[in-house]
Amino acid sequence: MTGVVGPAMTASLPPHVRLLLLTDGKRISRVLHVLAELGVADELAEGPRTVTDIAERTGSHADALGRVLRVAAAFGVFEEREDGQYALTELSEALRSDVPGSQRDMVLYNGTEMLWRSYGSLLHTVRTGEPAFEETYGHGFFAHLEEHPESGALFDRAMTGMSRATARMLLDGYDFGLYSRVADVGGGRGLFLAELLARHPETRGTLIDRPAVVDEAPELLREAGVADRVEIVAGDFFEELPTGHDAYLLKAVLHDWDDRRAALILARIREALQGSPDGRLLICEFLVGPANQWDRGKLLDLDMLVRFGGRERDADQWRALLAGAGFELVNDPVPGRWAVLECRPIPTGG
Repeated sequence: MTGVVGPAMTASLPPHVRLLLLTDGKRISRVLHVLAELGVADELAEGPRTVTDIAERTGSHADALGRVLRVAAAFGVFEEREDGQYALTELSEALRSDVPGSQRDMVLYNGTEMLWRSYGSLLHTVRTGEPAFEETYGHGFFAHLEEHPESGALFDRAMTGMSRATARMLLDGYDFGLYSRVADVGGGRGLFLAELLARHPETRGTLIDRPAVVDEAPELLREAGVADRVEIVAGDFFEELPTGHDAYLLKAVLHDWDDRRAALILARIREALQGSPDGRLLICEFLVGPANQWDRGKLLDLDMLVRFGGRERDADQWRALLAGAGFELVNDPVPGRWAVLECRPIPTGG
């Protein structure tokens, strides 16, 4: 990791020093969270400023802020200039709230108490296999978001930003226009489906999710100009699903669940595809890469573990899960990134 993030000289450090540097992650993450909370990147959008100026604009203590900024600059997040001013870098441009692809909400979410208190109970999960979040808070993750609207709003903004970025990658890498009618199962408010339909004017879609979620979909779909091509169905992916679609899409759904419950969702889709041998299941997930190689999916897997007891999966794990539900993988997605897994029903007796 230190060869990817951090000062360029870290690769030449002795092993014991590099090991200790890895333990500094929580400190560095907290530095970024505080600077994101203060909106420092927004204050530098028009050019470099002194620490005193930034402190006045953000309601901060100048000396303390300067020492925090110094750490961020050591990792290339800001630039500390010889005249004492601080300026944006390519990294801190993404901390601005007013730029396409802004990561500010995700940085704020990654630094929230609800996330780090869960990781504080990681040992409980390792010993028991049970989600650390429930051990820490006494209730489930989504129940917590409902009880704490501010946390829920931040989570929604962070996930929406991530979804927009991943949507572009997935739509660029797979031809969803092959299907005339697509069902987005667990598709939330319809963000991904809307972008898919905008790219493929001949395709029609069905959005399926819980009533409280899809109630918010019509406005988003109208703004995207695709509302006339979408049927909205309030439902539960553990129950019977509507039939008659060429493809059933699951984007960032199955990683929320352990294999047993993921298999139940797949079974409902297999039932919906009964009698449609040419139908497809399209799974959009982060495909975990090979051993001893860095990819973010291995960290996301821990998020799933401590929050819900879910998991990210590698290709072999996907094949095993799919086979048990009557599907087979027909494409060869690239591991270590977000991917579309194209799956077909295994013929009865096949």
